[in-house]
Amino acid sequence: MADADEHLADSSSAAALPGEASLRRIAWLTPLFGLLGASLALTLRRPDWAKGVILGAILSWFNFRWLKRGIQAFALAAAHQSGSPRPHVPVWTYLAAALRYGLIGLAVYVIFTYLHFPLVSIVAGLCALGVATIAASVWEILNPVE
Repeated sequence: MADADEHLADSSSAAALPGEASLRRIAWLTPLFGLLGASLALTLRRPDWAKGVILGAILSWFNFRWLKRGIQAFALAAAHQSGSPRPHVPVWTYLAAALRYGLIGLAVYVIFTYLHFPLVSIVAGLCALGVATIAASVWEILNPVE
């Protein structure tokens, strides 16, 4: 899977996507907000909630990675010139883009059913991606790149 990421990064490095800095910022803010939420849960002496928030944040980070890879693959395919060779995009990229919500739902079900973490804590961890996206958007508004 890392090879596919490297291939997509290599093939798109010539034409960087707009907002690439925001994407990198979201990628590291998501686990950071998950850790902050887990720290808050531990402060409140709720280790089960802390574990749920961490696992939810990890799932949201995977969701972001799969979404980013899928969008990059579609952008590369759309940017394909008729005279240039078509970029190779692994099948896993399209599969993950199509099935990512099902995979996340299955993972949440397994975590809730077998590990018995509170469902609300997992959902709170999944919200880390939304909070990271809002924070990155506010950063871009306050510090525009020209």
